[in-house]
Amino acid sequence: MPRHGADMDCAGDPFALPPSAGAIDTGLREAITDVEQQFVIMVVRARKSIRARAAAIHPELQPMGFKVLTILAQSGPLQQGALAHEVDADKAVMSRTIKALEALGLITRTADPSDGRAHLVAMTTAARTRFDATRSEARQVLFDRLSTWDAGEVRRLANLLDRLNESND
Repeated sequence: MPRHGADMDCAGDPFALPPSAGAIDTGLREAITDVEQQFVIMVVRARKSIRARAAAIHPELQPMGFKVLTILAQSGPLQQGALAHEVDADKAVMSRTIKALEALGLITRTADPSDGRAHLVAMTTAARTRFDATRSEARQVLFDRLSTWDAGEVRRLANLLDRLNESND
């Protein structure tokens, strides 16, 4: 049965204000709406950037594969189960993703010396080189955008983002 009213807004829209938010000042409510709109723009741009970075690594690399490469770039070799946990994917999805990455020549699987039943997944040297190049380009874009700001503004942005991220734990 479809939901109606405020329940539908909160269930269908993660940015919708809960019914208890009715007492919020109108100015604050409008400011929060403005922040929401900016987050939507940022998420759309981030997804485009991820697709472009994935294509630069390999034209057939899918977003889930890019997520796996991102984790491997940060952590080094991991077992397939640990990768599934990190990207919040079930084992079947991870298995298909790993097979696709292996077919593209972006990862290797080797026996885990600490657990003979498991395999370690690692980036190939070529994948690492391409990944690092795309990361460098993405960092340069961010640097170029923020380098015109005052250092205090950049620190304030970092502090506010940290505060927002901490409040979601």
